[in-house]
Amino acid sequence: MSCLSKRHRLNSSKDFNKLYKSGKRWHTSSFVAFFGSNDTLNAAFVTSKKVGNAVLRNKARRRMRALFATYENQIKSGKYIFVVKNTIHDKSFSQLKKDFDFAFKRLELLQ
Repeated sequence: MSCLSKRHRLNSSKDFNKLYKSGKRWHTSSFVAFFGSNDTLNAAFVTSKKVGNAVLRNKARRRMRALFATYENQIKSGKYIFVVKNTIHDKSFSQLKKDFDFAFKRLELLQ
C-alpha cells in the first residue's frame, strides 16, 4: 500500500501544530522536513504562494511526493511534513534526491 494514499495523509491542524512545535526538523536548500514518531507512516507536503502560481506549486508537490515514494520502504514510520521552499524550481531531480538523503540522514530516519 502506498504511503501517499488518502488514509496516509496528514489533514488535521492539530497534527500540523504538534509537529511544528515539538517535532524534529531539518532545513535544506529546497525544503524543511518535520518528523514526529508514530506507528503509521503519514505525510504532508506544504507549498505556500511564495513558491509560485498553482501550476508551480502542484509541480513542486508532485516532485516531492515522487521522491518520498522512493524512500517509503527505507524510512521509519511516523508523521512527516515537508514545507517546500521557492528554490525548488532551480533544483534538478538528482539535487532534490541529495537533499532528501541529507535530511533523512541528519534526522536519523533511514532504517
